[in-house]
Amino acid sequence: MCGLENWISDLHKAKTNHFVALLKRKKIPLRPGVERLIQELRAAKIKIAIATTTTPENVTALLESTLGEGSPAWFDIIAAGDIVPAKKPAPDIYLWVLEQLGLLAQQCVAVEDSECGLKAALAADLDTVITVSNYTKLQNFNGAAVVLSDLGEPSKPFTVLAGDAHRSRWVDVRMLSKLNI
Repeated sequence: MCGLENWISDLHKAKTNHFVALLKRKKIPLRPGVERLIQELRAAKIKIAIATTTTPENVTALLESTLGEGSPAWFDIIAAGDIVPAKKPAPDIYLWVLEQLGLLAQQCVAVEDSECGLKAALAADLDTVITVSNYTKLQNFNGAAVVLSDLGEPSKPFTVLAGDAHRSRWVDVRMLSKLNI
């Protein structure tokens, strides 16, 4: 590796260590609606996958610090890190997940939070729900099925920023099924 590649690798390791330390101190909570939706999908026996370009260590640390020990096993597939040649916005990670699940894109919905993630999901032909963050709220989400403030909760509904939420006030199985009719 050249000097720049070593520096980038070291920087990424330092970022990962900092992220994991914050998680262990419970400084990074899940966004509204995430845990509720995961539990609802599990109860309905709907396959759940994570398709991310972060490291497997980051995913495991996030899940275990927010949902508890053993929560990574709740997911049928966790596709993280460099298991595919090209990272988002390339569709590779989504195509790999679809293949592993044995599902067609038309049977699935992606939940993303960035323009880069949306591009990857759309390139894999997935209907996509966007939940914006302070970092991504000004990005271009053209093509998303719906753009929301978050996944919402019964006591604190999401705000629809663009698209059709089908009169839903929080993302649930019923709403997701309406997105890819």
